[in-house]
Amino acid sequence: MKQNLSAAVWLLLSLGLLTQVKANPYVIWSNGPAKSWERTAYPLGNGNLGCMIFGDPAKEKVQFNEDSLWVGGESDTGCYQNFGTIHFDLPHSKYSSYRRELDISRAVQTITYSSGGVSYKRECFASNPGKVMVFRYTADKAKSLSGKVYIEDAHKGSIKAEGNRIIVTGDLADWQVYDRKGRKRTWDNPTVLDYEAQLLVMNEGGSLQADGKAITFKDCDSLTFLVSADTNYINQREKGWKTEHPHKNITANLDRAAKQDYTELLTEHIEDYQSLFNRMSIDLGSSSDQILAQTTGKRLGAYQDGSSDPDLEELLYQHARDLMISCSRPGTLPANLQGMWNQENGPPWRCDYHSDVNLQMNYWFVDQANLSECYKPLAEWFYAGREVRREHTLEHFGKRGIAMLAENGIFGGSTWKWSIGDASWLTNNLYSHYRYTLDKDILRDRVYPLLKDCFMFWEDHLIEIPAPSGKGTVLVGPNGYSPEHGPHQDGVSFDQQLCWDLLTNFAEASEVLGVDASERTKALAMREQLLGPQIGSWGQLQEWMVDRDDPEDDHRHLSHMIAVHPGRQISPLTSPEFAEAAKVSMHARGYGGTGWSRAWKISIWARLYEAEKSYKMIRNLMSSRTLYSNLFAAHPPFQIDGNFGYAGGVNEMLLQSHMDYIDIIPALPAAWPEGEVAGMRARGDAEVDLKWSGGTLVSVTVKAGDQYQALPLVYKGKRVMPNLKSGQTKTVSVAEFR
Repeated sequence: MKQNLSAAVWLLLSLGLLTQVKANPYVIWSNGPAKSWERTAYPLGNGNLGCMIFGDPAKEKVQFNEDSLWVGGESDTGCYQNFGTIHFDLPHSKYSSYRRELDISRAVQTITYSSGGVSYKRECFASNPGKVMVFRYTADKAKSLSGKVYIEDAHKGSIKAEGNRIIVTGDLADWQVYDRKGRKRTWDNPTVLDYEAQLLVMNEGGSLQADGKAITFKDCDSLTFLVSADTNYINQREKGWKTEHPHKNITANLDRAAKQDYTELLTEHIEDYQSLFNRMSIDLGSSSDQILAQTTGKRLGAYQDGSSDPDLEELLYQHARDLMISCSRPGTLPANLQGMWNQENGPPWRCDYHSDVNLQMNYWFVDQANLSECYKPLAEWFYAGREVRREHTLEHFGKRGIAMLAENGIFGGSTWKWSIGDASWLTNNLYSHYRYTLDKDILRDRVYPLLKDCFMFWEDHLIEIPAPSGKGTVLVGPNGYSPEHGPHQDGVSFDQQLCWDLLTNFAEASEVLGVDASERTKALAMREQLLGPQIGSWGQLQEWMVDRDDPEDDHRHLSHMIAVHPGRQISPLTSPEFAEAAKVSMHARGYGGTGWSRAWKISIWARLYEAEKSYKMIRNLMSSRTLYSNLFAAHPPFQIDGNFGYAGGVNEMLLQSHMDYIDIIPALPAAWPEGEVAGMRARGDAEVDLKWSGGTLVSVTVKAGDQYQALPLVYKGKRVMPNLKSGQTKTVSVAEFR
């Protein structure tokens, strides 16, 4: 495949030992410094630490975050915080030959330019194994690096520069948070966290001088800046959400990294990152050399004007994988509304865990994109807040189990509005993760307890009413709400469809684990009596039990489509009448919307086998309103769910496995007549390679994992059973489908 350069080649490139190789297709680049944090700066992250780099030769800014820097508590969502900004002042007045790039195949940013007859280079990365961010400054002439470095703390803590180290420390007690409209946010019983950041400067040649707040460097040949930061947060309620002060661990991280050669740090980072990134490759066609030679911003502008650029579509897909690896690793918190990158202390929607679509959308694509480890933070976060949510649910509803409000923080606290189906929606994410991996440990220890909590809630919450048809009775959720749209009514489709998925998943999981047989029987009986999807007067799939949908309504939320995606209640092959009604509703909702809404529409249309409509939504998502030149998706403003939702949509166009068979290129558009994918995952612990030409499948290769359970392969309604055992691989040609 054209993108599938070996790890060895990438490593040689990164170390400067190989220069003659085909152009790297995974570079986002610009010929000038960033002027906007949101639109043009480039991100880096190692799971819990992240930064946005601007790349100014004279006044460099690196705004940074640590994923647990939150204010709030168990009674309120609180708010994710900006940690601060690292400033690098270097006296370059004029410069030329400037290039700033993010190589997502290595998660390394490189900035090069010339000034005063000297060529300068900056290389930056965030190392997961090293637990540090690394900034390497070099020049091709000795003694060319002079200036100073200092940290601006967003919470006005203590700053001390001594020797070659800057330490910033403080706590979030009494910290006042204001939203974008200047309104003060307060909450009861906050959990007050301690925080610390350290920056270590290592120079080759020249000298360093600390003045209490900054470190000045003079006549240096090269400089390496190491940064680590953390809080005393721990995701354990029984410990009050806090552990020991982070100073000891941060110091150890920097001291350990300082003992390594820069090349060793870089090599360790690349090998770790590529152990995830290189598992999967995707080829959707070739862009012209003229287009590939342009900056990313110009390429995006040309694409928005109608040009074809399949390599840009591939880049956006792989960028989603890069962002997920960068902000959601085992041991960290899950990706929030902006992943982990946030420049404000009163950010939009608190930069929280929004559970009425956004948090779920962040993780739809992860398993299929062969990044299953990145799912663990979501399971751990949801499980950690379990007891708080059980208490809130009992207090508000007088019922067992878990329901949720739509805004959520890291201490179990939630705010804004009860969105009753949200908890079940999250368990659907987690159970889907199990169906990909077939990992019974995570099913037993994390997923099933949450499934059972949600089952108990619905068991207590559902009410029996006369069926709308006038025959018999049905079970409905009372006083429900269709986010973020319309009135509260009984039997809204959002509740009904999520309850159907929950009861299905709970019953399956209890059988897999061999537990709760009587509850399983009850769940299946409840599902049979549950009010199902309804078709309204203009042929639409109803959003409410009452036929009140407006054909002129183009609201961004698509809550009555959950049965199509990400659920499995409606499919063109199993329920064609309802699938047609879903198409009617989707057409009425239009082809615009916010970034994440457009992304969701890609997946829904793909599940309905409408390839051209899915591709139309890709083009619309990549518009100037909802995708910026740094390839951040926007609500607007920036929300990372659009990036992750896009990748999920591409997945659904190329491979589907939610209906217990592996559906091959079910929504392939005319714009991608030639292509191939390697390393894409399917449910049943399978890895799939695909190749097609002239819009027709050529072959599919299935590799069975350790827990493999065989699913039929389906292509255009024809089936093949691969008949594999764990660890085996088999290639099936298109001629074998019957």
